[in-house]
Amino acid sequence: MGDKANAHPGAAGRATAADHPASIRNVVLVGHSGAGKTTLVEALALTAGAVNRAGRVEDGGTVSDYDEIEHRQQRSVQLSLVPVDWDGYKINILDTPGYADFVGELRAGLRAADAALFVVSASDGVDGSTRMVWEECAAVGMPRAIVVTHLESARADFEEMTRICAEAFGGDDPDAVLPLYLPLRGPEAPDGHAPVTGLIGLLTQRLFDYASGERKEAEPGPEQRQLIEDARNRLIEGIIAESEDETLMDRYLGGEEIDLKTLVQDLERAVARGTFFPVLAAAPAAEGARQGLGTVELLELVTGGFPTPLERPAPSVTTPDGTAREVRACDPDGPLVAEVVKTASDPYVGRVSLVRVFSGTLRPDATLHVSGHGLTDRGHEDHDVDERIGTLSAPFGKQQRALTHCIAGDLASVAKLNRAETGDTLSGKDDPLLMEPWKMPDPLLPLAIEAHSKADEDKLSQGLGRLVAEDPTMRLEQNPNTHQVVLWCLGEAHADVALERLRSRYGVQVDVVPHKVSLRETFAGTSSGRGRHVKQSGGHGQFAICEIEVEPLPNGSGIEFVDKVVGGAVPRQFIPSVEKGVRTQAARGVAAGYPLIDVRVTLRDGKAHSVDSSDAAFQTAGALALREAAADARIHLLEPVAEVSVLVGDDYVGAVMSDLSGRRGRVVGTEQAGGGRTLVRAEVPEIEIGRYAVDLRSISHGTARFDRHYARHEPMPQQIAERIRERTPDS
Repeated sequence: MGDKANAHPGAAGRATAADHPASIRNVVLVGHSGAGKTTLVEALALTAGAVNRAGRVEDGGTVSDYDEIEHRQQRSVQLSLVPVDWDGYKINILDTPGYADFVGELRAGLRAADAALFVVSASDGVDGSTRMVWEECAAVGMPRAIVVTHLESARADFEEMTRICAEAFGGDDPDAVLPLYLPLRGPEAPDGHAPVTGLIGLLTQRLFDYASGERKEAEPGPEQRQLIEDARNRLIEGIIAESEDETLMDRYLGGEEIDLKTLVQDLERAVARGTFFPVLAAAPAAEGARQGLGTVELLELVTGGFPTPLERPAPSVTTPDGTAREVRACDPDGPLVAEVVKTASDPYVGRVSLVRVFSGTLRPDATLHVSGHGLTDRGHEDHDVDERIGTLSAPFGKQQRALTHCIAGDLASVAKLNRAETGDTLSGKDDPLLMEPWKMPDPLLPLAIEAHSKADEDKLSQGLGRLVAEDPTMRLEQNPNTHQVVLWCLGEAHADVALERLRSRYGVQVDVVPHKVSLRETFAGTSSGRGRHVKQSGGHGQFAICEIEVEPLPNGSGIEFVDKVVGGAVPRQFIPSVEKGVRTQAARGVAAGYPLIDVRVTLRDGKAHSVDSSDAAFQTAGALALREAAADARIHLLEPVAEVSVLVGDDYVGAVMSDLSGRRGRVVGTEQAGGGRTLVRAEVPEIEIGRYAVDLRSISHGTARFDRHYARHEPMPQQIAERIRERTPDS
């Protein structure tokens, strides 16, 4: 890394099918929105020769527009793959969204990659969500490096940004986060800002000048050597501290000059192990330039310092019935195990699946087995089917370049997988296998929708089915209590994108309506009621009288019906009719139109007629008796209460607890969660936390996350209950 000669155009370009896992590198770009990830991907593609200038793709000698605006908008909210060739390696660059609402796309990128480049802006710093992703990568030992962008900004300070990164990412060892290069600034402009025109390699002590638009190597002058001395010594000490050669530090401190080759090898091993995290700098190429600043150094780091797919442990694999199976790590000749990491719909070719192959070799037109995990709580069907796939291709912008095969360790787009969804496993039809799914965030922002017209209603079900097939972070609910169709999303931006995709991709126009929570009713005390249904209209009449007593029961008891009729006042065959009438009325509600729960209804007495009594008459009488009992009683309106757990940085604990109290929440406990975070547990009425996913993000500046689970229904405060009753037409 850092000591290679300039790559010549013949050694770079668009990626083709790889023939060995050792020649593949899978890297995911991570960072907050606006950090410059997409611009960096374009700069790397330009330097690798995959594009002839930013935003335009070469296609058989001609140039076709990328449709840059639309392409950038799509890539800002979804995972995208750009494969390039560099110095004999195939690099699959996975660009992830920076918005917190699309963390599902980010998790998919982490699943498909073997290393991560964290992109941070020199003018904006490191945000809380980026720190959280760093911790996720650290938990699984994923190799990482840091790229500082926006060096052209007047506020950019590379040295200060490196210090911030060491503080944010270094944990107990800030010397594990150190720069490999220092920026070289040109002459000051009239505004006093000196632009970055090149880099100085700390290990090689070589100068790499990008001022001409192409990387040129030179010998640094005495002034520049003095500039890098302290940083170089610290870098060497940091590398030696991670070396497997325990004698190296003693030799270095004893004054021995450590061989450059040894340092580079130790650096590459430490990066691949995930114990050392180099900091680099990058900037897009100027108009007409062929290489962006720092892009060659980045490509060298990816190919030389990041691990091959062979170094990734084999995934946990079972048969569909749960029997464990041993699979060799990244064996192109092994049983086929591949995973759908992204699903998209193309208006011309239909559903397209982005697939990472972990074992075996994927070939076009093969018949495969698709195993799905179900996720029925999110509207995803469980499936276990065979499917014949279509073509394999390497995506690049809007283009799909055909591939002859895709070996273990590589990624490819697969056409015509009509049943497969994101997270599903592809395997041989004669040897079905299932990979353990990755953890998906729980969508906690409800979006209640209705079809805009009858024509939209006919297409809504299919459109929603396709939408959730693409995005496992979205949950589809058809609430049987409120009779609403609800899309549960991760945030407002996630919801907006879902609505736009329904409209533009699937031709479904929907209206957003207020989300309803499942309220209930119950009796506050004991009450009695008499139901009298007597009608005479010629021929057979209707005659049924019943007397009931209603008393409240503990939470969760439901409706209990007790028969205490004596002397046959109500004939035995009509007692089930009374119960049916009571339960039917309870389901409709007795005060504000919400289901009645947690009461015991006791049938005490009644009257019947030998000719005019009937099942229907006693059903009506039972319902009337319950309504009369409710008219003479105090009825509690019950609201669902959720158990809420908020994991938040210590700096925001006070703000979170205050906000929960303002939502009528009861904090039931706090505990230290490590890493400067606190877990706050509370019970909060669900009616108060419909938008909590959005509000918590604002309160904590994106650093907190929460989960919620239904606890129970409990009485709503009288003043709030009265407002709801006033809005209910039947109350």
